[in-house]
Amino acid sequence: MKKALAWALVLLFSGCGTTTTERLRLPTLRTVEHVDLQRYLGTWFDIASFPQRFQRGCTATTATYAMRPDGQIDLLNRCRQGSLDGPQREAHGRARVVDRSSNARLEVSFLWPFWGDYWVIDLGANYEYAVVGHPSRDYLWILSRTPAMDPELLASIERRLEAQGYETSRLLMTTQPGPQKGAP
Repeated sequence: MKKALAWALVLLFSGCGTTTTERLRLPTLRTVEHVDLQRYLGTWFDIASFPQRFQRGCTATTATYAMRPDGQIDLLNRCRQGSLDGPQREAHGRARVVDRSSNARLEVSFLWPFWGDYWVIDLGANYEYAVVGHPSRDYLWILSRTPAMDPELLASIERRLEAQGYETSRLLMTTQPGPQKGAP
């Protein structure tokens, strides 16, 4: 319980500093036009992300989404601690849509009553990849339906992120099982 309270305080006060968006005086982050939530459900592999304390030491990171009867979305994040053979960690949360016209702006919560923005800012035509960001541009995840991503696709995603003001040099590749095609 003490650990949960500490994380709640970190989340509460994390808004007190200057965000990347504010520091660089960037325009509002653009989302995709529409997300078909039924197609978005299922498991995604974390290909690359901005390092976050809550993911420190994680490998083989996945996020699985399932629709709830109340219209919200159950969220299960999993990773292996330290190595691909390390102990599995899980975090259970939920998401809710805050922009019903596009379904691209959601909020997630892993600790009630705290919610964080979860914006879908890039999405493959066949839902083969997704990019999730935050209006501050301090959080970023590149997700794929497979544990590896074609390097050319990853490079094109990074170019679009740079055009939106993201500092892609901060991206950290996530170790996943199998060959790491997206690794530099």
